[in-house]
Amino acid sequence: MTRSGLRTLRGALWAAVAVVGASVVWFVAFDNGGENGIITADVGGPFTLIDQSGATVTEATLQGHPSALFFGYTFCPDVCPTTLSDLTVWLAALGAEADKLRVYFITVDPERDTQEQIASYLEAFDPRITGLTGKKEAVDQAIKAYRVYARKVAGEDGAYTMDHSASVYLLDSKANFVGTVDYQEDTDAVLAKLRRLIAAS
Repeated sequence: MTRSGLRTLRGALWAAVAVVGASVVWFVAFDNGGENGIITADVGGPFTLIDQSGATVTEATLQGHPSALFFGYTFCPDVCPTTLSDLTVWLAALGAEADKLRVYFITVDPERDTQEQIASYLEAFDPRITGLTGKKEAVDQAIKAYRVYARKVAGEDGAYTMDHSASVYLLDSKANFVGTVDYQEDTDAVLAKLRRLIAAS
C-alpha cells in the first residue's frame, strides 16, 4: 500500500473511533479520583413526572440529597423485582444512614405503569422507594436525559416486554451523576458505594 493510501486508511480508522466514542456513555466509578473520590459525567437533565401519590417530581427534586435512580417497569419478569428487592435490602442494611438517601423507580413503560399501578407494585418493597411515571413524552424525556436504554419488544397477541438498562444510577446532593451499581453487584461493594455517596453529599 502506498504512503498516501496508509494516510487515508489511518484517517478513516480514526474517524470510526471518534464516531463510536461519541456514542458511548462512560459510567465513572467512585475510585477514579476527583473531589471526594467522585467524578461526574454528562448524565441527567430536565424532566417532569409524577410519583405514586400524584405529586410532581422534577430534576429540582433531586437537589439537596443523594439519590439512587432505577429505570424499569412493573411488568418486568426478573431484573426489576430483583433490583427493587436488592434496594430494599440495602436500605435496611444502611440503617439510619438510609434516611439521607432518596430512591426512585422510574418507569420505562408509561403505557401500563399508571400512578395506581406503580403504587400497588411498590407496596412489596421498602416504602422509601418513590415510583415515577407520566405521559409517554415526559417519560421519554427522562430516559433521554439519563442516557437510559429502553426498547419495546413485541410479543404475541399484542403483548410486549421492555428491554432496558439494568444499572442503578447514583447522584450526589447536587443531582450530579457520580456512578452506577451494576445488576446483582456484590452487596458489600454496593453498601461501600452508597456510604461514600452519603458521606460526600
